[in-house]
Amino acid sequence: MAATNAPRSYGLTQTPRQPTTNPRSVCVTKGAGAGRAPGGTGAGAGRALAGRDGRRAGRGRWVGLGWGADWWAGRSLGVVNEVDVLVVGAGPAGSAAATTLAAAGRRVMIVDKATFPRDKCCGDGLTTGALRVLERLGFDPSNVTSWTPIDAAWVRSPSGREVRFPMGNDDHRSPGLFAAVAPRDEFDHALVRHATAAGAIVREGVSFESLHDRGDHVSVSLTTADGTERVNARYVIAADGMWSPVRKAVGAGQAGYLGEWHAFRQYFRNATGPAADRLIVWFEPDLLPGYAWSFPLGDGRVNVGFGIARDGVRKTKDMKAMWPDLLNRPHIAAALGPDAVGEDRHTAWPIPARVDQATLAKDRVLFVGDAACVTDVLTGEGIGQALLTGEMAAEAIIAAGATRPEAVRASYEEAVHQHLLADHRMSAVLSRWLAREWVARGAIRLAGSTGWTRRNFGRWLFEDEPRAVLFTPRRWHRRFLRQPGAGMDH
Repeated sequence: MAATNAPRSYGLTQTPRQPTTNPRSVCVTKGAGAGRAPGGTGAGAGRALAGRDGRRAGRGRWVGLGWGADWWAGRSLGVVNEVDVLVVGAGPAGSAAATTLAAAGRRVMIVDKATFPRDKCCGDGLTTGALRVLERLGFDPSNVTSWTPIDAAWVRSPSGREVRFPMGNDDHRSPGLFAAVAPRDEFDHALVRHATAAGAIVREGVSFESLHDRGDHVSVSLTTADGTERVNARYVIAADGMWSPVRKAVGAGQAGYLGEWHAFRQYFRNATGPAADRLIVWFEPDLLPGYAWSFPLGDGRVNVGFGIARDGVRKTKDMKAMWPDLLNRPHIAAALGPDAVGEDRHTAWPIPARVDQATLAKDRVLFVGDAACVTDVLTGEGIGQALLTGEMAAEAIIAAGATRPEAVRASYEEAVHQHLLADHRMSAVLSRWLAREWVARGAIRLAGSTGWTRRNFGRWLFEDEPRAVLFTPRRWHRRFLRQPGAGMDH
């Protein structure tokens, strides 16, 4: 929705954060939420968040954070315009960052030009990696009306062979949730509410305009329905998408960049075939290394779409013409059933997947999610990577503090490279091979050959383990492919 609509704000407080007596003092937190400004409210505010290493986020000792009196003294006591961190973009990456920061006691504001709920072009699938981040954030899936747990993926080879790949809980030796589907209008709205509950200030219908680095802080101009206003922040986290306005503002724009993939999606209702309750992936010969999909949303509603690589062979402008042909293919039509009806219009979107080339940080700005081009180049999945980079950006800021932006940048870049770079390279190699039909056929035949291969291929496909785990010994662990899924209510 356009920024000219009246902005909505959540979590605003008229009570300023209380300054410390010494801006270079040692800050020792007693749990998530320690040090929150008086008046921080919202159900779940102060909830402790589990870190990736199993410890509580916000727990630990941080020296010389510099969030203190010199920063807050003499500031406005009205509506908040001075924050520790400003997050631009309230999608999964931005909400994850804001939730993590707020739970650790930082004053954080999220702004988004849209008002929620709003639709977002996406396949709506959540991998095991995404679910584990959501679990660490304390996210409650019951807040998403159409949340649909998935226990298996049905994959169709270019040869027509169909294989069911169960998730890890099929044999009850690996309990938990390994995959789910959630429509982005509901999911993103629930994440925004979750960030608010943790103590973040959320402002909708507010657009980013410009940014100026002032040395010890960043001054950001925003446009609201009432005009222009300024927010000063120690750091900015840019979660504002592939064509990030923040990236352009700091001179790190990517002229002419169109992404590595392009995807096309439409919702259907009244699905009565197998697609009504199955997650299905079709590797069509003319789409490779891309694929088509149908993801169930409950009550006969499904998300159906396809993605293609920008390889110079297939043109994105031809995707609209390809759509009726795909829907009329016998196996796809049978999966949807004769009564399936398309809802509204179809939508298309580019997918950025080049984390190995993207600028991840500049001065006091960190880029996360699509703004950091972190989507998996093999599957086009990006929600898990968005959540993870949002979490890692927040952790880098928490650990290094307000006065050491160079340490924040180094910490964040190292974390992204450690968690995503090897997997990106592995995915890129696999994607090039899967463009060959005989390779795709052979891979699915091999993956479906035994119960063990079926179960573990499904887990690998849905990012239960990192893509390149076999080639990165530092990530080996005793419970390889035997970890439980996310311990979320489902």
